[in-house]
Amino acid sequence: MVTRLSASDASFYHLENTATPMYVGSLSILRKPRNGLSYETLLATVEQRLPQIPRYRQKVREVTLGLARPVWIDDRDFDITYHIRRSALPSPGSDSQLHDLVARLGSRPLDRTRPLWEMYLVEGLSKNRIALYTKSHQALVNGMTALEIGHVIADRTQKAPEFGEDIWIPAREPSDARLTIGALGEWIARPTVQLAAARNAVAETLSSTGQLLEVGRKVADAARTFARGTAPSSPLNTTVSRNRRFTVASHRLEDYRALRARYDCDVNDVVLAVVAGALRNWLMSRGEPVTSTSTVRAMAPMSVYPDADLDATGPGQAISEVSPFLVDLPVGEGNAVVRLSQIAHTTESASSAVSFVDARTIVTLSGFAPPTLHAMGTRVATTFSARQFNLLITNVPGAQKQMYVAGTKLLETYAVPPLLHNQVLALGVTSYNGMLYFGINADREGMSDVDVFPVLLRESLDELLDAAR
Repeated sequence: MVTRLSASDASFYHLENTATPMYVGSLSILRKPRNGLSYETLLATVEQRLPQIPRYRQKVREVTLGLARPVWIDDRDFDITYHIRRSALPSPGSDSQLHDLVARLGSRPLDRTRPLWEMYLVEGLSKNRIALYTKSHQALVNGMTALEIGHVIADRTQKAPEFGEDIWIPAREPSDARLTIGALGEWIARPTVQLAAARNAVAETLSSTGQLLEVGRKVADAARTFARGTAPSSPLNTTVSRNRRFTVASHRLEDYRALRARYDCDVNDVVLAVVAGALRNWLMSRGEPVTSTSTVRAMAPMSVYPDADLDATGPGQAISEVSPFLVDLPVGEGNAVVRLSQIAHTTESASSAVSFVDARTIVTLSGFAPPTLHAMGTRVATTFSARQFNLLITNVPGAQKQMYVAGTKLLETYAVPPLLHNQVLALGVTSYNGMLYFGINADREGMSDVDVFPVLLRESLDELLDAAR
């Protein structure tokens, strides 16, 4: 069956370039089981879950002369061994070597002639560990009909659930003539819509009053955001190269919960305050001018769980929304507690407006939701001009219990968020099993000193903890 890419999916597909490829990544650290995690076992595990993510066996086909948006078609030559690959570090491989490998793999473009995803089984990691690195094109993951692969391969028990036999018969690939006739037919039936598609419009055909109202809210929200003007000038915003650097940090979630209770705010507020403190010290370490009124504007999409405690949320939640949120981080404020108070006040005043912003709904969160939620956060952020914020910070909740991949313990999980146009830093924060995991992706040239950022995050957290004692 031929399915046309949505307008937003098509925009992700068309607008990326070699410096800012539009895919989201995920790095999982696993405890190596006694008999190892074989490549064949991983292949079998992913293959069992592919019926839940049918886009992962489909590729994008362009329409002649761009008469209509591209279409999803079954890849009749689908070869799972092309998409799942083995890699190894010189044993015993260090974390920094793993991060260098992730940065190199993340710099490589995906093959557009095949389904737009890759997974790497990385062996040789020290301390009896192995790693999984995945990257999926942003057009592939919309959070509603298409989930990220990491969402479906993680289990809540060591013994994987039973799956029925997967009998997949790819559909016949349409001819150029058929796609052209289909596009011309749509031009005749809906010329306005097709004209919008040809011009890379951002809205799809509207078929109900509810959709019209939703677009009205989007326009109003965009107008409110535009009124705020462009983001402050910052060394975070410069030309992005094709090369990356990647590093990570991890903190105890209990420390953030203690600060939440002490200062009557949300865990998300504490995360943003910790990032603000780290950015402040990073700017000063580079000799950048930091005054009392200096700010860095972050796009921090919020994962919203109706009638649920965000900290306690795990797999199986019925509905989640990922909503865009712009926040000016007060990096000029020298007092850590005052920084937190200012951020908490900003988020509190904005919380009542969540229902009016462009919220994307995820129908079900059974499985391990963070990879999909990070992808949705990026998707929501890209509906805004990159000139309106300095960096992207996605912060999503994960299961607070042990998870498994192919019967192997999932120890740590890090998002690898993409860099947006002229933004040399992006942060992905994931809570999982009592910890907060920071994935820190940066441009190799624009932020060559990104390795100091984990230390700065730790110092910023400690500053808040010391003040709370």
